[in-house]
Amino acid sequence: MSDRHISQHFETLAIHAGNTADPLTGAVVPPIYQVSTYKQDGVGGLRGGYEYSRSANPTRTALEENLAALEGGRRGLAFASGLAAEDCLLRTLLSPGDHVVIPNDAYGGTFRLFAKVVARWGVEWSVADTSDPSAVRAAITPKTKVVWVETPSNPLLGITDIAAVAQIARDAGAKLVVDNTFATPYLQQPLSLGADVVVHSLTKYMGGHSDVVGGALIVSDPDLGDELAFHQNAMGAVAGPFDSWLVLRGTKTLSVRMDRHSENATKIADMLTRHARVTNVLYPGLPEHPGHEVAAKQMRAFGGMVSFQVAGGEEAAVEVCNRAKVFTLGESLGGVESLIEHPGRMTHASAAGSALEVPADLVRLSVGIENVDDLLEDLQQALG
Repeated sequence: MSDRHISQHFETLAIHAGNTADPLTGAVVPPIYQVSTYKQDGVGGLRGGYEYSRSANPTRTALEENLAALEGGRRGLAFASGLAAEDCLLRTLLSPGDHVVIPNDAYGGTFRLFAKVVARWGVEWSVADTSDPSAVRAAITPKTKVVWVETPSNPLLGITDIAAVAQIARDAGAKLVVDNTFATPYLQQPLSLGADVVVHSLTKYMGGHSDVVGGALIVSDPDLGDELAFHQNAMGAVAGPFDSWLVLRGTKTLSVRMDRHSENATKIADMLTRHARVTNVLYPGLPEHPGHEVAAKQMRAFGGMVSFQVAGGEEAAVEVCNRAKVFTLGESLGGVESLIEHPGRMTHASAAGSALEVPADLVRLSVGIENVDDLLEDLQQALG
């Protein structure tokens, strides 16, 4: 933790880490450095370490410092999208012939990256139920270099015991990567539980307003941070200055938004458990959720994502999505507005026919921060 961080409390770090007042004007918000190149103080004399904005940009630097502080890491790196961050990470850690353990429930784009892109250059992968540490241990081979986890997972809201799986990965000489997009660092800090790398889609809760696309990697090991930074520069899929500024603005209110997201989601999950047309509710805050005890141990609260299954199968689930009015039918998640989607036909279509295929009767909610009574009423009319 840098000496200039005046507090280790999350809410204070979110507002101050990386957000140094502009030395020229005193502006309390870092400027958007919309610039590609920088005047040098002689050949090889970089002013402040900046030469070209693919390599570094002051606005992106501010965001990366903020992300590292919030996750309790030593190095943060910001990318043009979550998948760009994942691609950089995998090409840094893996070589042809290596093996990865991936979860049986994960974002469809992550699965597509493994199945359709990374596999083409000789990286093998296998699927495990990461909520069961013994299943992870059984899936590891002598070639395993990475164990990949989402917790809570997308879209079935599965929970993985990060500390237990971290020990398994460490014993095997593999890196544990945790996608912390659903939880955010406000609710969960995987590095403190033994993870090696945290991945974020900054598009979601970190940005928080459905107006930016971005991704991030955060690590505790400075040497790994240097390796990732080399590949980030070599590949070039970096976060632009305006996108970095938008995410930096978003992280300042992350704590208060996540409190409201979690509060609303808890009330909605409770209502859905009592609805006659709902056959199953997936939310780690419910005591009957199989991962509830682990989630309560490693999370501050249970987040804003809720999934549920509908009586009547796929067409009934699609009908619920189409009938919603306050909930907007749309992909993505984590914005202040509530979203509803049918994962099987939308975000997870790329997983059809695989071990990660999602139930056809599943509906996924990204519960926003609107008045919860309006959200409850909307879902009740959508369910009929």
